[in-house]
Amino acid sequence: MTDTLHPRNLKGNLLPDQSYFRKGKAIAQTGRSKLQNQRAGLNNQILKAMRMRAGAENLLRATNNSKVREQVLLELSYVNADLQVLKEELERLNISVEVYQHTEQTASIPLIPLGLKETKDVDFTTAFKDFILEHYSEDGADYENELADLMDLRQACRTPSRDEAGIEMLLSYFQQLGFLENRFFPSSRNMGILFTWYDSFTGVPVSQPNISLEKASILFNMAALYTQIGTRSNRQTKTGLEEAVAMFQKAAGVLSYLKETFTHTPSYDMSPAMLGCLIKMLLAEAHECYFEKLILAGVQNEVCTLIKMAQEAAKVSEIYLQVFNAMNQAPIKENIPYSWTVMVQIKSEHYKALAHYFAAITLTDHQLTPRNDEDKQEKALSQLYDHIPEGMTAMNILKDKQQRTLLGKAHLSKAILCHEEALRLSNLCSKLKQINILQDILSAFHKRALLKDSIYKKEDDFLGILVTPDIVSKTEYKAEIIPPPLSRVKVIDFFQRLGPLSVFSAKQRWTAPRKVLLTLEDGELGFILKGDCPVQITALDPLCPAAREGVKEGDYIVSVEDKDCKWCSINEVMHMLNGINDQGKEIKVISIQDQTSSLHNKSATYSAGMQKTYSLVCLNMDDDKNPKTQKATKKLSFLSWGFRNHQKAASTLCLPSATTGKPESSKLFFSPYDSRACDSAMY
Repeated sequence: MTDTLHPRNLKGNLLPDQSYFRKGKAIAQTGRSKLQNQRAGLNNQILKAMRMRAGAENLLRATNNSKVREQVLLELSYVNADLQVLKEELERLNISVEVYQHTEQTASIPLIPLGLKETKDVDFTTAFKDFILEHYSEDGADYENELADLMDLRQACRTPSRDEAGIEMLLSYFQQLGFLENRFFPSSRNMGILFTWYDSFTGVPVSQPNISLEKASILFNMAALYTQIGTRSNRQTKTGLEEAVAMFQKAAGVLSYLKETFTHTPSYDMSPAMLGCLIKMLLAEAHECYFEKLILAGVQNEVCTLIKMAQEAAKVSEIYLQVFNAMNQAPIKENIPYSWTVMVQIKSEHYKALAHYFAAITLTDHQLTPRNDEDKQEKALSQLYDHIPEGMTAMNILKDKQQRTLLGKAHLSKAILCHEEALRLSNLCSKLKQINILQDILSAFHKRALLKDSIYKKEDDFLGILVTPDIVSKTEYKAEIIPPPLSRVKVIDFFQRLGPLSVFSAKQRWTAPRKVLLTLEDGELGFILKGDCPVQITALDPLCPAAREGVKEGDYIVSVEDKDCKWCSINEVMHMLNGINDQGKEIKVISIQDQTSSLHNKSATYSAGMQKTYSLVCLNMDDDKNPKTQKATKKLSFLSWGFRNHQKAASTLCLPSATTGKPESSKLFFSPYDSRACDSAMY
């Protein structure tokens, strides 16, 4: 799947090279790909086990035979045990964080990435061909290439490359889904296409005939890919840390958009509660990378700088504590991997220990001298605590070596306790205990604190017991979500040959194209053209030859002399109709089936946390206010013939005095997120 996928133009030919987009690369046999393959296998096993359990439970409810019930209960116990083992194995995959880290990552605690959601194959061919024939009155076989491109793109999205190219591919498919939703998924009909996605945490499959499930899952995978790029960044360099911060902020932005847009997702990993928890975790990891960037080049051994680092570390600890509390809320606690919860708790204790260690270094290694700025140091130290220990003041602590040492030793003791708690938690979790990098880093920081404590340790230390004051968290950085760049990647609608999406969509029902032979009568055709792409017939004289042939007011011209003109401007159609002789020219026209619905534009408005609401906005059909509907006698901007009952013009063909060039094709493609082009249903 490393080849290049070229979209085709309106005639089905390949477009120039500059307009292509690449499909995703098939993942090589790396550790990450092996994990993803194992995840797919586990999902299938979980699906089989759940089917067996459902069958056993149905049999248990249906039978009254005691022997059968006893045998079914025994079988159920085996199936439930098997499901528990599979769930633990899936959790092991979710905590295999070392696979996603940079190869040179030996001095940083591993970050937690999100795993990609798995899906089943989907065949669009039959359903889309039938819909094209039924709804658009075209032969679905003519769209074999477009269908193949669509299915290739979806297949490639299951194995995106872990870089910006992978992100762009997912964005491309997400935008194509917006086009597909408007062209092939009417709100009043089930297309018979079943989308199946597996829960990222539990492996439970979710199947729905709703394309919104597909869109939401692609967004989740986009966020997961951002986290995997962030964890792979080299955190031993400033550039790598800045990239990691940006990636986690972007991942949080995608999940935030998913949470606000798809409010009733059937998969629990995309529920608002779970997404809210994941967003907090990703922003915490972004803040952690920012802190690592501050201390990357070393910390200046100066009072104010050390105090600042202590408060920054305390802030990271506080944020991770908030994430830990969110993960312990029901029902998140039952679905999120237990090892993630422990990892977050470990990080909270670890950074709390760092905060107290920096405070201890500030107090034990520095003494106020006449060369120092007393006011600056006093202000910094007073802001380190909410409440300074009783009997002490900031200035006395700076000047009195005994008080300073006593308070510094208290901070060292607190740091050692926090390091020991982090080690204890990591040893209690069997999966985290197997992550050697985590164990080595926690042990190294613990030994450093013990070494520092041994310098000041005396036999009579118990005489100077002091309650360690809490450090006030403070930061100059605010981790903010970065909205997803949904319009960054420009894509071409695979099925653009069906016509402009503003007209040829699933919510508009049209008659089959009718052949009409246009002839002149008294040198006139008896109607006016308006609009662009496609051109519409208006001001139709009911007595003209076109009306007798079956042309109706408001019909759209889709072809002239078997040449497709759905994407033609009014000038191009004028040129095609120019020079009608006695034999006439054959055109094809279509009529909207439900005129009432066609006179309204369904505008979707969304409010966060609320169900999607619709407001019907009547289109203004007043010719006087719409410049495109004005008659040729008022503005000669299109081809015009007079009516039979009007005074005959000196010239039967009135060409425009000034023409407007063909608009750019990009203007014809409404964004999938535009309310004019999107009628997506919420869950």
